[in-house]
Amino acid sequence: MKLERLRPPRVVPFAPIARIARIVTIAAFAAAAMTAASLAQAAGIPNRTLVYCSEGSPSGFDPAQYTTGVDFTANTFTVYNRLVEFERGGTRVEPGLAQSWDVSPDGRTWTFHLRHGVKFQTTAYFKPTREFDADDVVFTFERMLDPNLPFNKAYPVQFPYFTDMGLDKLIAKVEKVDPYTVRFTLNAVNAPFIQNLAMEYASILSAEYADRLLKAGRAADINQYPVGTGPFVFRSYTKDATIRFDGNPDYWKPGAVKLSRLIFSITPDASVRAQKLRRDECQVMSYPSPADIATLKADPNIAMPSQPGFNLGYLSYNVQHKPLDRVEVRQALDMAIDKQALIASVYQGAGQLATGPMPPAQWSYDKNLKGNAYDPAKARALLAKAGLPNGFDVTLWAMPVQRPYNPNARLMAEMIQADWAKIGVRAKIVTYEWGEYIKRARAGEDDTMLIGWTGDNGDPDNWLGTLLGCEAANGNNDGKWCYAPFDALIDKARETTDVAQRTKDYTEAQQIFAQQLPFSPIANSLVYQPASRKVTDLRIEPLGYVRFDGVGLQ
Repeated sequence: MKLERLRPPRVVPFAPIARIARIVTIAAFAAAAMTAASLAQAAGIPNRTLVYCSEGSPSGFDPAQYTTGVDFTANTFTVYNRLVEFERGGTRVEPGLAQSWDVSPDGRTWTFHLRHGVKFQTTAYFKPTREFDADDVVFTFERMLDPNLPFNKAYPVQFPYFTDMGLDKLIAKVEKVDPYTVRFTLNAVNAPFIQNLAMEYASILSAEYADRLLKAGRAADINQYPVGTGPFVFRSYTKDATIRFDGNPDYWKPGAVKLSRLIFSITPDASVRAQKLRRDECQVMSYPSPADIATLKADPNIAMPSQPGFNLGYLSYNVQHKPLDRVEVRQALDMAIDKQALIASVYQGAGQLATGPMPPAQWSYDKNLKGNAYDPAKARALLAKAGLPNGFDVTLWAMPVQRPYNPNARLMAEMIQADWAKIGVRAKIVTYEWGEYIKRARAGEDDTMLIGWTGDNGDPDNWLGTLLGCEAANGNNDGKWCYAPFDALIDKARETTDVAQRTKDYTEAQQIFAQQLPFSPIANSLVYQPASRKVTDLRIEPLGYVRFDGVGLQ
């Protein structure tokens, strides 16, 4: 994720990898596309093309490397499957590539019984010779566990989700029991383990494909030319323009693929996305601007379902940068922000003020937690007490893309900049292309940054551990905050399945968060999913991505 070369090229990327076996001509690709369409028809997939207006370019197509909804929508829920998966439109875990599983009495051994007859995708750059089996599961997880794995030596990357959740320390070993049985042995009981296995990083890769890439000296191509078992087959990607997929004629879920072609039209401007949707240039769009919601609702050809978002927008403080390492400075910056003004101007009625590190819909949320009141005078006094009566200079990073938790980061940054100026803090607004923004933030280049989170698995650990735990300090914990009393509570809560005890631990952890304030909670937003009324069975996903399996077009 931190390497520039991980990001896909600007051109349609078939020819380079095709040299592994042969040189593919333009005519051959045209024939391959026609063959894919023919196979889709033969498999009973309706001859329908759906265009999705997405908000940004993915950083790559290897889910284990990434942490954003832009990446997951473009790779995880198109190309791949996981051992267990979240139901469409919900957070309940259901069987995926594992048709069933057993847990030992001590809770430390999980045995997964794999589905038979699942095929990896046939693409222009890979023809599998066998079906999915235990070797693929073992390779997928050994890649994240063993830095000495030959594939990792050839293509060394980081796995932020896996390490942020401490799975590199939790999982003692992953073993192939037989071709269709895999056993995970844990070092400790872990309450959210099964939910964690349904997450995007755990998408199952083809060990056969990885072996071919390794032998060809092209291991990095696993991030540019994906192969999975999922509902759609990757066809091409032109950066900042389009991603093209074909319906998978061999998908193992009967009737789940209802589109012969799926096209991502990458359109960063929310208003342009809305215009394209109204002109039927795309049939589904991501994240409407609050200013466009009324117009979209009034269009008889557009459906506008909505629901409270399982999300949080916040302002992160890099505690490794002085003077942000001091609690009183973070408290001063927080109380200098007029958050109600942000709710009114940025969210325009589609958000509510956040007071803690989780949304109210998350179980164990502390409803008694109170945020700081807007008080510039007290903020100035705190800075003076900290020896900073004249304020200080700081960078304020603003996201270049619209996210469900923040519909207009640039406007928010400008308003915060003006608020901080009133207490003598001079903020310079900085932004980068989305992939670069995330990469540089992980490297700790920011002072303060606007970012946010949409829950991944319905467990409190996904907020408190993933965003604030010490193990996540080089990943999703953007502020690099590591506080032992807080971390001890998170570790303790993971090691019991007693919901009452976990709730007690998480409540105490939230109170510590409020005292230390490693980031300023801003808002929980309302989520809309605009789509043409011709689209069938599209669901709002509470965990923040968009899925097209099961989606059709009249």
